[in-house]
This record gives sequence, C-alpha cells and structure tokens, in this order.
Amino acid sequence: MASLIIDDKRSTSTLDEKLDAEKQAQVIPAIAEFDDPNLDKEAVVLEDDSPYPEVRSAVANTDDPDMPVSTFRAWTIGLVWSIIIPGMNQFFYFRYPSVTVGSIVAQLLAFPVGRLWARFMPNVKVFGVSVNPGPFTVKEHVLITIMATVGYQSAYATDIIAVQRVYYGQIYNFGYQWMLVMSTQLIGFSIGGIARRFLVAPPSMIWPANLVTCALFNTLHSQQYSGMGTRGGISRERFFTYAFIGSLCWYFFPGYIFQALGFFNWVCWIAPENIVVNQLFGYYSGLGMSLITFDWSQIAYIGSPLATPWWASANVAAGFVFFFWILTPILYYTNTWYSKYMPISSRTSFDNTGAAYDVSRILTPDSTLDIEKYKTYSPLFLSTTFAISYGLSFAGITATIVHTALYFRKQIWIQARRSLSEQPDIHARLMSRYRQVPEWWYSIIFVTMFVFAVVCIEVLHSQMPVWALVLGLIIAFVYTVPIGMIQAITNQQIGLNVITELIIGYALPGRPIAMMMFKTWGYITMYQALQFTSDFKLGHYMKIPPRPMFAAQVIAAIIAGTVQLGVQAWMFTNIEGMCDPQQKDGFICPGTEVFGTASIIWGVIGPQRQFSHGQVYYGLLFFFLIGAALPVMSYLASRRWPNSFVKYVNFPVIFSGVGYIPPASALNYVPWTIVAFVFNYVIRRRHFSWWTKYNYILSAGLDSGVAIAVILIFFCLQYPRNGTIGANNLAVWWGNVVSTKTADYNSSPLLPVPADRGFFGPESW
Repeated sequence: MASLIIDDKRSTSTLDEKLDAEKQAQVIPAIAEFDDPNLDKEAVVLEDDSPYPEVRSAVANTDDPDMPVSTFRAWTIGLVWSIIIPGMNQFFYFRYPSVTVGSIVAQLLAFPVGRLWARFMPNVKVFGVSVNPGPFTVKEHVLITIMATVGYQSAYATDIIAVQRVYYGQIYNFGYQWMLVMSTQLIGFSIGGIARRFLVAPPSMIWPANLVTCALFNTLHSQQYSGMGTRGGISRERFFTYAFIGSLCWYFFPGYIFQALGFFNWVCWIAPENIVVNQLFGYYSGLGMSLITFDWSQIAYIGSPLATPWWASANVAAGFVFFFWILTPILYYTNTWYSKYMPISSRTSFDNTGAAYDVSRILTPDSTLDIEKYKTYSPLFLSTTFAISYGLSFAGITATIVHTALYFRKQIWIQARRSLSEQPDIHARLMSRYRQVPEWWYSIIFVTMFVFAVVCIEVLHSQMPVWALVLGLIIAFVYTVPIGMIQAITNQQIGLNVITELIIGYALPGRPIAMMMFKTWGYITMYQALQFTSDFKLGHYMKIPPRPMFAAQVIAAIIAGTVQLGVQAWMFTNIEGMCDPQQKDGFICPGTEVFGTASIIWGVIGPQRQFSHGQVYYGLLFFFLIGAALPVMSYLASRRWPNSFVKYVNFPVIFSGVGYIPPASALNYVPWTIVAFVFNYVIRRRHFSWWTKYNYILSAGLDSGVAIAVILIFFCLQYPRNGTIGANNLAVWWGNVVSTKTADYNSSPLLPVPADRGFFGPESW
C-alpha cells in the first residue's frame, strides 16, 4: 500500500495540522501500475490499511496467526457439507422447478453448527488431534465455507454425461465419468495457482463480490476493525439481523403470494394486447422499460448491485442502453434478420415458421446432420436480443485482449517479478508470514488431470483429437489473467463459452460430443481457475494460510464431483422416465435439454451455416473488429484527456456486462442499475460513513434472506404434492396472473408468418 513519509519535526498536536502535513507527504510506491478507477487518489490514508475504501470497510487490517484454522472440527464440518450440498444441488438440478443451496446458505448454516460443536463436543484428543480446540473461530468458518461451496454447483461436465446418455444413447462406465469430471474441474485449479500472483496478491485486485462475504464473516463473529469507521447507530450484527428477517419475510410476496411484484411489467397491464407496448415495456419477452421490480432475487440475479463499483455498473448500464434499448429496436423494427416474425427477446431458437426449432428434424439416426433434411426444413433463427448477445460475446473476446495489453501490461510485468512481501498492501504483508503453496503442487495436478483428459478422449472415441484439447487449454490459459483482472476490478466476468463453441464448430464440424468437451475444457477451465483465485483472495482477506486453503479446495472439489456423479447415476437408474418432458415428478432435465440443443446447433449444424459469408448472421462477425478497435480509441482518448470521464470507460465490461442475456433479461439489468446508482453513487457520496458501515452488510442480509426463503417456499409449498398446494386459489388470483395475461408473457411477434409463403426468410439455404 501507499506509505506516508512524514517529517517528525513538522508534527503538531492538532488534527488539522497533522492532515496538512500528510497532504504534503510523499507517497511511495504506486498502488496500481494502471489508472485504477476504484482508487480514491484524494483520500488521506492515516494508517497501515488498504487504499481502497471498499476493502477497508469489509476487511480487517490485522491478523492473529495463532488463531486455529485447519482443525479437526473445520475439516469434519467442511467435508460433511461438501457431500450434502453438492449432492442436494445435483439432485434438484434435473428437476423443474428447482432450488439451489448457494454459498451464502452454506456460510450461514456452518456458523451455528460450529458454535454447537464448540459448546457440546468434549475437549479430548484423538491421535494427538484436538476434537474441540475451543471457541469456533472466523478462520475455521472461512475454511468450512470454502469447502462447502467450491463444488456446490452442478459440475459442467455432468451435463456432457447426461447428454451422451439422453441424446446420443452413449452410456460409459463410472471410471470414464469420474476422470472427465475431475479433469474439467481441477485442471483449472492449476492454472489459477499460476495466475494467483497476478490476481490475488496485488491490492488493486479487490474482487468486489468477496467483500460482501468478508463483511458477513466479520459481522457474524463480531470482529472489530478500523475500516468500519466510527459511525454510531445500531451495530452491524443487529442491522444484518433486521435485513435478513425483512428480506426473508418479504420474499414470500414476490416469490409466492403476489408474483406480479417480481415481474412488475405494469405498463403492459394497461395495454395487454398492444404488441409494441409489450415489446418495449415487457419483462418476459420485452426490453424492460417498465424499470422496476420488487423482487431482490431478480435484481441480484446478475450479482449484487451493492457489491459492484458504480463506475463498473455504469459501464454495464451504458452497454445495455445502447445495445438493447437503442440498437435492438432499430434492428427489430427494420426487420433485420427477419426479426419481426419472432419475439423481440427470447431464450429459444426458431424455424422459418416462428415455431421453436426442432433439431430432431435434421438429424440422421446416429445424431449427425442430414443435409437434405436440413434443406427441406429450415435455417435456424434467433431473436434480436439473442443475436446481439452473440455479437457482444465476439466483441468482448477481442476487447479483453486489447484492453489488457493497453492498460495492464505494466502491472502484469511487475507482478511477474514481485514477491508477496513486496506488495504495497497490508494484507499481502500479513499473508507473507505463512508458507506459500509451491509451484510443483500445481504442476502435479495439471499433469494428472491432463492425463485423465487424454484418456477420456482417446480410449472412449469422443470424436475429439488431443490437439483440440491442447487448443482449448491454451485458450483458457491465455484468457485467465485478462478476464480475471477485469473481474477482480469490476465484478464482471467475461465468458468463453460462445467463442469456444465458434472455434470448435469451424474446426471440427459435425462432432457434437467433441464440441461439448472442447467447450468444457476451454471455458470451464478458465471459470474454475477464476473460482480458485477468487477463493484464494477470500482467504487472503481473511488471513487463511495458503496450504490449508489449497488442500481444502482440492479435496472438497474431488469429493463434490464424485458425489454429484453418484447422485446422477442413481437418478438415471432409479427414477422412471428421467429427462422425459412429461416426467411425473418434474425431473425433466431443463439444463440438460439446453446443453444438448446447443451441442446440436453448434456441433451438428455448425457456425458455418449461421455466421459464414452469405448466411443470415454473417454481420455479427464484424463485432470481433469492433471489439478490437474501441479499446484503442478509449485508451488514446484517456491519454489525451486524462482527467475526463473517458478513464472510466471499459469496453470489455460494456460488451460483456450484459452477457447474462439470455437467460437474463431487462428485468434483471434495469432495476440492478437503479439500485447500484442509489447506493454506490448517491449514498456513497453523501453518506459515506453509513455506506462504509452498512452497505455490504445490507447486501449480505438481502441475499441471505432470499436464499433461505427460496428453500422454505420450495420444500414447504412447491415440492409437496407435486406443486398442487394453492393451485386452485392462491396460484390463480389476480396478483399471480395479471402479468401473464399479456402479449409480453405470450412472446408475441410483431408480424404473422406470410400466409402466401407459409414461412419467412430466404427461399433456399
């Protein structure tokens, strides 16, 4: 961090004179080797603390190296949660409606369990290890939470296995399945380990989402530290309790009792049959100009707006307004891409009659493309917002590389040579006392998982050559640091799923299994690397020794993946009609359906029939050039006008911040922007002491309340009786159906299919 050199002879007894002296002090060294929008350069740092107010408010600037962390208690509770939570989430992943036990739920549940253990378990030793080492510590809590959540989501590769079984009739043994899941989950950890010196150690890599987690940890354990400020009022603990209870109780209204509060497309209620009004103001298939919702789960669907710096939120908002409120209507109402015959916004693909694209009509018996069937059926069409989202993905990929080269090249070069103890940051210096994870540990994981991947490819005839595996890993490796730096600064992650699909679709056309594998090793490797570094940054903030952190992440990931495979195998063996659209208990596998359809669209039809010259969506390829050019222009402008707003312009965030569309929609982005503006601009500027003390705690309370309420509603009101509770009264009252009786809900297109032709689009394809 910046340190202040002050001449003692000029010191005085008054605070004003002290501040005057500090304002004239020399600052060494630089906090970040780039123009960091998160850094308040005018702030006077009076003590050895982070230069970032967000970090100071959420993270303690002290450490107790003697505090128990890697204890028998922590490992036992953590391993139990790493079995229960991933297993439960995998079970419900295949069901609709579904529920996910997220990281914040694990964080909350681990707290009372740890406290009960400390109170009731005997203080004895087993093989020299203490069963109850004393009071439950915050460091134990962090380690448990990381173990519970490192693999809580359904492993991406389990969808490959499910699609092979459901779509292609391929059933392989458990050994193949296990190696596939382990290689895709863990190979990213090795890349994340290499990237940690760039993404964890530098103080400028603040990882905003982790600050909410840190604030909740410190609140639950009543940690006191200087960054909280001296503001009076109720304690953080009580504030969290009020926010949690209020959020939990309120969510029963938009989540169950009065669902129109969630999809608050109020303008559409006034003119429910007016298609243009519904397209502009709707939330289901419209552009969301109704502006508001009363459902925190919808607002925070793309991440908590309270955790994202306002300048980053403003970039996302600018991208949304330009591309979805200006460009999309222009393209749609000029009938570009035959868009008037489809909804303006949709998550599905269409044929030339406006119906959902039926991929079964273009397949041979062995699930490859039948050209004649394809020519007699239809090309594939996308709604305008879906097509724009592909273009923005292309732009985001090139913008990320160019932006990183222009803005972060000096930072990357310096961090490559700087040790942890040399970091200009109190947290890095506190962490430097702990033994670091040696590089060869990461090398062993990489080599082992690479061998697993090659075995999966070669032994089981996956349609994918080894060179494609190497290419996928190179893509992940190249993009991990650039995307990680942008995420660590802006709280926005740029996905590689579309670009990996595009590359493999051109490189190996007609091979759907290879497409799924390539996308997983190319995209999920990067995703897992950033998950690993994000958790390591959490441990960095909470002062968890790196070696126990590493062991906890790797062991918990192995256990979680194994449990998920076991649960999935049991379900396909014992649940009748698994993945059938009419399955009686709701196990229709919606995620598997989307994954399988994508494998056919990208792996069977291929991008050459959608984006190549002469095809409908050829123009979207020019987004690659746009993405490469605009960061150069903003960089030159920022050099010419260094104190203007241009320094806050971040084109990778502008292009990729709206990357959740689809499945997200305007419903998620517009209220998210409004909340971010109110709290991280207005309140932060006018009531900074309140913001410092309560902002991240409010986010944690709202997130926690919704997470628990979702679980209560699901298991108490939706899961019993197959969801028939209240089906004839509460479910059909006005407040639960008014938003659905609209053209917005029905996804109505502007024009009907031409009656004379019976289809729209080109005559031949």
